[in-house]
Amino acid sequence: MAEKTNVPEIRFAGFTDPWEQRKFSDLVLIERGGSPRPIDTYITEDPAGLNWVKIGDAPSMGRYITSTSEKIKPEGLSKTRQVYPGDLVLSNSMSFGRPYIMAVEGCIHDGWLLIRDTQSQFDPVFLCHMLGTPQMLDQYRKFASGSTVNNLNKELVGNAAVPVPNRSEQAEIGKYLDGLDNLITLHQRKYDKLCAVKKSMLDKMFPKPGETEPEIRFAGFTDPWEQRKFSDLTDRISIQSSDSDLPQVEYEDIIPGEGTLNKELRDKEGGKTGIKFFAGDVLYGKLRPYLMNYLYPQFNGVAVGDFWVLRAAECDSSFLYRLVQTGSFQRLANVSSGSKMPRADWNLISQSFFAVPANHAEQKAIAKNLADLDNLITLHQRKLNLLKNTKKSLLDRMFV
Repeated sequence: MAEKTNVPEIRFAGFTDPWEQRKFSDLVLIERGGSPRPIDTYITEDPAGLNWVKIGDAPSMGRYITSTSEKIKPEGLSKTRQVYPGDLVLSNSMSFGRPYIMAVEGCIHDGWLLIRDTQSQFDPVFLCHMLGTPQMLDQYRKFASGSTVNNLNKELVGNAAVPVPNRSEQAEIGKYLDGLDNLITLHQRKYDKLCAVKKSMLDKMFPKPGETEPEIRFAGFTDPWEQRKFSDLTDRISIQSSDSDLPQVEYEDIIPGEGTLNKELRDKEGGKTGIKFFAGDVLYGKLRPYLMNYLYPQFNGVAVGDFWVLRAAECDSSFLYRLVQTGSFQRLANVSSGSKMPRADWNLISQSFFAVPANHAEQKAIAKNLADLDNLITLHQRKLNLLKNTKKSLLDRMFV
């Protein structure tokens, strides 16, 4: 491949030399992993065994594989591929294809590609980021176009043209992107922790089955909760409408499990027939795999699809919205009806009893606390999305 030069849109100060474009296989060793078979006969719990690197050992956040959950017997080494600290491994799935840096010695199966910088051309962190850029993924897809190739292989990866700035510039780019990754990881952990707190609060702010008081209560509320039939707490609305002037909510508009909209509805074309709802109604998506789709809209509209539209009757509407998120409600909603596509059974749920505080002030206090937690979760989600979008943009502009 003839060498060509280019420069990225964004560069660090002090670097002006053009980047070379080189064929990747001319610079590194690329080999596919291998598996001793049958693998179960080689798995060992002996501490002297060889680390057996599986996809599950790759971290969900971060770029280093630091340990493995399994080991194989040393006699399996001749049938696999050994990797060392500093080597890169790349999942050969084109839908995955994320590179990692080995921090431990081990062996890889044929679901991995080994990439070893035998000529010391690359800073390993830069190389790891570069292999995951949209430019690289686009090349893989281009080379595989029109063939039956569904996975990456050494030829696809090796034929890619890769940018080769000098090592000092590589180090600066890798360091910067790693810092951004660390910030993303920090916000991801905060977000995950808040989601876990919310799940815990939903468990503790509502009584367990058979109990009359929750584990956590707000000061000033001491009365036992009442067991109430769900059909007494809410009316199920079924008024049909195809009013094109009203915003329409479909399954695709709701982020599963979050009860928030993932798109702007005002510009969405209307006219489909659905159930008309009003501000304060609760929309509950009852068809699997959307059992956790619920929405507490503050606007009038039309629910298109397999929704229940629930209107609070003998409880506060904001409390009703939280009730359908509880584990006790979800367990009933997930009871299979035996059909190929099970769905929440209204006859079952409407006749079921749920513990409810008689005092509407306590209902509102519970709902407000969870709403405040939702707002905090949304804040971290937005920060996380902003950081991820920033990184995506930088990967487009910091590489050629």
